Amino acid sequence: MAAQQQRQTVTSTGIFNHEKHISTASSQSSITIAKGISKSSMISAASAVNQLMNGMRPAEDELLSLPLDDLDLLCAKSNPQDVDRAIAKYSNFLDSFVERLKANDYKNGKAPLLLNRVNEIIRKAWAVPTHGHELGYSLCNTLRTRGGLDLLMSNCVASDKELQFSSARLLEQCLTTENRAHVVEHGLEKVVNVACVCTKNANSVDHSRVGTGILEHLFKHSEGTCSDVIRLGGLDAVLFECRKNDIETLRHCAGALANLSLYGGAENQEAMIKRKVPMWLFPLAFHNDDNIKYYACLAIAVLVANKEIEAAVLKSGTLDLVEPFVTSHNPYEFAKSNLAHAHGQSKNWLERLVPVLSSKREEARNLAAFHFCMEAGIKKQQGNTEIFRAIGAIEPLKKVASCPNAIASKYAAQALRLIGEEIPHKLSQQVPLWSTEDVREWVKQIGFAECAQNFVESRVDGDLLLQLTEENLKEDIGLTNGIRRRRFTRELQNLKKMADYSSRDTGNLNSFLQSIGQEFSIYTYSMLNAGVDKDSIRNLSEDQLLTECGITNSIHRLRILDAIKNMQHNQLGSSENESPDKSLDVFVSYRRSNGSQLASLLKVHLQLRGFSVFIDVERLEAGKFDNNLLQSIRQAKHFLLVLTPKALERCIQDSECKDWVHRVSC
Repeated sequence: MAAQQQRQTVTSTGIFNHEKHISTASSQSSITIAKGISKSSMISAASAVNQLMNGMRPAEDELLSLPLDDLDLLCAKSNPQDVDRAIAKYSNFLDSFVERLKANDYKNGKAPLLLNRVNEIIRKAWAVPTHGHELGYSLCNTLRTRGGLDLLMSNCVASDKELQFSSARLLEQCLTTENRAHVVEHGLEKVVNVACVCTKNANSVDHSRVGTGILEHLFKHSEGTCSDVIRLGGLDAVLFECRKNDIETLRHCAGALANLSLYGGAENQEAMIKRKVPMWLFPLAFHNDDNIKYYACLAIAVLVANKEIEAAVLKSGTLDLVEPFVTSHNPYEFAKSNLAHAHGQSKNWLERLVPVLSSKREEARNLAAFHFCMEAGIKKQQGNTEIFRAIGAIEPLKKVASCPNAIASKYAAQALRLIGEEIPHKLSQQVPLWSTEDVREWVKQIGFAECAQNFVESRVDGDLLLQLTEENLKEDIGLTNGIRRRRFTRELQNLKKMADYSSRDTGNLNSFLQSIGQEFSIYTYSMLNAGVDKDSIRNLSEDQLLTECGITNSIHRLRILDAIKNMQHNQLGSSENESPDKSLDVFVSYRRSNGSQLASLLKVHLQLRGFSVFIDVERLEAGKFDNNLLQSIRQAKHFLLVLTPKALERCIQDSECKDWVHRVSC
């Protein structure tokens, strides 16, 4: 079971190999000789196989010519005996490999070749469908127990650059939980330094992949290790690599930042803020590759759950990219899309994600629930669903499944169903339509179970709940303790921010109030009950906001009136992307087809230099350049057009001026 809890190592492509194996693959012997090679090579290879299976030590040339066909033939339907034979064969190979390296003075130049051969074997082992986790983990374990890991660490400071890189590349594939612990205890500084050296090789994509891959794994050990890796330059190296355009390198960067967010703790999260990590996560979360996008979103969701740094995280704008991802992806399909998460995360990793389920931020809960839904499907296939109870995830999942958050509750309920747990009473996001029973369930969820019956006896439904005053809570419900009333009011205001008012809000009043600030949603229902609609809102006075709508905060009244003045030329039905009174330095415009990465990097570089930047993240149909976007452009002092290859081709023969480049005449 421990093997199933290990984090899967990424292959060179990171994608499952779905090619069909021949039907007899499962019955093939684990010893196969490849076709198309010379007779002498076949004899040498056969000799190596026989020696390995008999516990003998083949020569270097025989090890290098060893065929790997049996790894290619292993598939999901292979029987356990074939897998066991492969483990035995390649464990013996690793034993021979370590012995050869120990006896080798490195002068004959064979060491890098041997290291590369082992790297190929480990990669192929990880990539075997279904059995890859057991196979890869076993071989990595063998490498450590035979002393191979110590050899690799010593080679990290070798003067021979080829030997150094071959060792680092193999090391990156072998950093399972136990191997990470061994590295941290016996050679962390050597390994971090070689990883940073690899990332500084600007002319080699392979070096960047290896360096960022090693750092991704090392950030997944402990809070203390994360601090050491940051001190040794690991985080700075990862952030510099975020500028690259290689998919696998960026996958490692996103994974590294997600791991650091989870394992780093509050102190290291502060260090991430100082280095503007939330801003650097934006181009990753804005990327076209789903794997890069996902782990960048996961990192930002974990960071925003820390209230001490929430403001800095929100300022980056990266959090806005979380909901579009979780609403456009299927957890089960996404689990199969990449080997990096196809076997699921470890028990320790998942345990660190559990607190995010209880975050006050809706985006964070959404992504955490999405991930646990994905993990539930994976762990069910592995027969390891008891892991969720062991890490204390069941009760938080039940709480999320019953909450009035449509996205998070859906994924949490699916996770519980896969685990085999009972699904609790589901609360709709349409709070005005709640029954008395719904109100009772919600009151119990927020920690006021002792007075839940009082709400039932008073027949409080969703409509009345949204209109409760402090006097009602004190006199009618019996909440005489002032501190407890304040706690209840805080929970009620959070509910008002989350609620869906569409059953009453035909003019999108809630969207308008949210465009001023999320906290203004608490006034939506009182304004609707006062009769405010898209016509009457234009003539509202401050006195009406106070007496009819019950808005006692004078600052909020002024901000609402100011927003009404600024939206006179816009329809109430459109939500604003930027506050009307906010001045922008730069509006960045780009072609979504091939300009998003460059545009997002420009946004980061400008923000790092103190400029306020707007970049539109919503896809618009041709000719649908709405007024809110035009207003954002008008507010900007500078309009930056990102010209990528063929960016202006749509403007040719666009006589009707439907393309947005022609529309920008404001």
